[in-house]
Amino acid sequence: MVLTGFMGTGKSTVGRALAQRLERDFIDTDARIEQQHGSIAEIFATSGEATFRDLEHQVASELAQRHSLVIATGGRMLLDERNADALDATGEIFCLHATAEELGERLLVDGERSKRPLLAGDDPLQRISDLLAERAEGYGRFTQIATTGRSVEEIVDQIIEELEA
Repeated sequence: MVLTGFMGTGKSTVGRALAQRLERDFIDTDARIEQQHGSIAEIFATSGEATFRDLEHQVASELAQRHSLVIATGGRMLLDERNADALDATGEIFCLHATAEELGERLLVDGERSKRPLLAGDDPLQRISDLLAERAEGYGRFTQIATTGRSVEEIVDQIIEELEA
């Protein structure tokens, strides 16, 4: 099963809890890329976004060969049809979402913003809103799970209910 959605929606946190509950292995695609190639911010700065997207595709292709995983993707990974098609074979895809205001609270704290190259600029909250609007159609293809104002346990419970329905 795969969790996707905008940065800061809780994919990694929920993914770890979901994997534990389902007794499956957990893989965070961004963490996997960082382990193999260095920080995402550094990849963007030195090699560019296109190189990072190629690395995401390599990881998606590799993970598509495995089963019984809980996978948390980078925020834009499944907006690439090649990656969505590859990972769709591993099971259900859920898109976690939150309001722009909630995402701002989660992402714009000291230390977090510097890890998020797409939030560079003078008005990061507007950038979050713009990116959410830009990605809405792509994210809308997947089963939606709201995370604003909800505990990890509530979110995991909803995903499990969706799987059992």
